[in-house]
Amino acid sequence: MAVAPGQAVWVRGPNGQGKTSLLRLLAGLSQAAEGRIERPAPLAYIGHQHGLKDDLNAQEALSFLLRLHDLPFDDQRCMAALTQMGVGKQRLSPVRSLSQGQKRRVALARLCLSADRPLWILDEPFDALDDQGISTLNSLIQAHRQAGGSLILTSHQALSLPDVIELDLSLVGRS
Repeated sequence: MAVAPGQAVWVRGPNGQGKTSLLRLLAGLSQAAEGRIERPAPLAYIGHQHGLKDDLNAQEALSFLLRLHDLPFDDQRCMAALTQMGVGKQRLSPVRSLSQGQKRRVALARLCLSADRPLWILDEPFDALDDQGISTLNSLIQAHRQAGGSLILTSHQALSLPDVIELDLSLVGRS
């Protein structure tokens, strides 16, 4: 399987079918027992856990994630990304005080600063988002695709993205 520039692949299937395991393999976080995976480097991976430190405020947590993933950061860039995701006003709020949707938006703000990453791998990115958050994320994804970026994601929610290739793991044979 290959994902071409501008393509989006939606990995679907019931809980426990291996969607997260597949994404972790594709992101290089797990090793395959056999076969070979070629991936562009660097890529952007956001797992289904938000990965934010509760003791940090939203801006500090985003800065930490950016440093961890070798992305350029400064206070202005972080503020712009948080504002784009609709959580700019919460930038100084401790992560522990944020709602699940706000935490998800802070984690997803990294995508605002990952335009140079040719492949985005997103595990359940729409979880806990309200309609405005979904719209913002869809816009980010579409801008990334229009610029030639690719996307592989899982979601239990119906997608409103155009031209998405569906990969249903419940239809894949198991041995």
